[in-house]
Amino acid sequence: MSRDMSYDAVMARKNEIMKGSLGIDYDEFEQTPIAFDYERMMDVGGFELDDIARIQAETKVGNTPLYELRNLTEAVREFAGPGKGARILLKDEAANASGSFKARRASVSCYEAQRRGYEGVATATSGNYGAGVASQAAMRRLKCIVLQEVFDSRGVGQPEIVEKSRACEAYGAEVQKLSVGPELFYQMLVTLETTGFFNASLYTPFGIRGVETLGAEIADQALATYGKHPEAVVVTNAGGGNLTGTARGLRARGADSRVIACSVDLSGLHMASDVDFNRKSFTTGHTGFGVPFAVMPDRSDVPRNAARCLRYMDDYHLVTQGEVFYITELLTKLEGIERGPAGNTSVTAAVALAAQMGRDEIVVVQETEYTGAGKHHNRQLSFARENGIEVRVGDPRENVPGEVIVLPERLEQVTGRPQDMDALRRSYVKNALKRLPAERWGDVDVAFVAADAHTDEAWVRETVADLTATTIPGGDARPATPGTTSTTGSIR
Repeated sequence: MSRDMSYDAVMARKNEIMKGSLGIDYDEFEQTPIAFDYERMMDVGGFELDDIARIQAETKVGNTPLYELRNLTEAVREFAGPGKGARILLKDEAANASGSFKARRASVSCYEAQRRGYEGVATATSGNYGAGVASQAAMRRLKCIVLQEVFDSRGVGQPEIVEKSRACEAYGAEVQKLSVGPELFYQMLVTLETTGFFNASLYTPFGIRGVETLGAEIADQALATYGKHPEAVVVTNAGGGNLTGTARGLRARGADSRVIACSVDLSGLHMASDVDFNRKSFTTGHTGFGVPFAVMPDRSDVPRNAARCLRYMDDYHLVTQGEVFYITELLTKLEGIERGPAGNTSVTAAVALAAQMGRDEIVVVQETEYTGAGKHHNRQLSFARENGIEVRVGDPRENVPGEVIVLPERLEQVTGRPQDMDALRRSYVKNALKRLPAERWGDVDVAFVAADAHTDEAWVRETVADLTATTIPGGDARPATPGTTSTTGSIR
């Protein structure tokens, strides 16, 4: 008897499909509609960091170089105040097989798929991760299917996404190219159910644990070369897995580095909009993913998301499209390396932060990615012009996402702006209240939200009361003190 493959029927079988494609029963970790045992879920597979490093070494992943951007550091010091201008280091993840840190996430998933006897792997992605999965699958002798939103309703694909499709196909993957819209997750479920393939989702414990080696390597390499851990590590943030895994790896090595997220500010553009789809010049590392995933992580394609960036985020810095394109060009001219837009988002934030930090301090840009063809910034700018977006040189504060890209005239104009961390936390609490009314919250919910929002239980209780006029029973009525807040920026 054939199964009902209608949208509603497939979505109703989501948990069943996920369990069959991952071998993980998420119900085992559930505590309440809000809370679950996060650390126990992360222990699925029983991997230690050394195990992951060994798995990655088998398939050309990890042990990437960490080097100083000396010329860029000196350029920042020329305009920074007295005693300012931190040393900027770059972790060159383009050295991984497939050319980005996403190979780390893919490596553990493909290893697990092979170990469990799956015939192939499938994933839904904008592209870099798809290339990572396809590359790792090729080395593990697994079949690979990548689902990718490529086109708008006119059949036009953004150059960067088209290039990522090419890379996936080059590594031997079957790429299902979709138009933008709500059918991506549905189609992924259909693919998993009909093929019986392993779900190499970005958001499983396997994927996040794979990134932990990146944080551990940064801590080890900085300590070996400079005698200390970095004061700050800057992470391009989209779905949150990059930041989560890196922070966990840093913690595993005892590093107390501040973990600072950064995203391209695309306020006002809707990521699921057919109209806006090709009016953004970045396919990842922007606020259209970064903010929603920070405040509502379980919106992902698995029941409980292992990527929980707000839990590990000390601050959040936003930069403009023009600033990133400017730094991309400058990195080539000053440091002699061409790298893609995602990692250069972090470089852009690192420049702004380094100008405010002491010369004896270290800020690490935690990843790079390969570039070329449609990923190149000149092609992205040409595509923007083709879509009616004005591109000019001037003050980057005049940048308007989807309308105007303003390239800075001078390096000191690269400042970006901080996101309001308190607003992010409040938004997280609002979303948690939609899952469970305040009067039904218990101590376990308060503790989980405090950990997930990187704050304390007193702040959570006060915020819930402020939002609902309902006091959660028990706890301590001490004044709230969030872990880290910023005073500027807004949540959009």
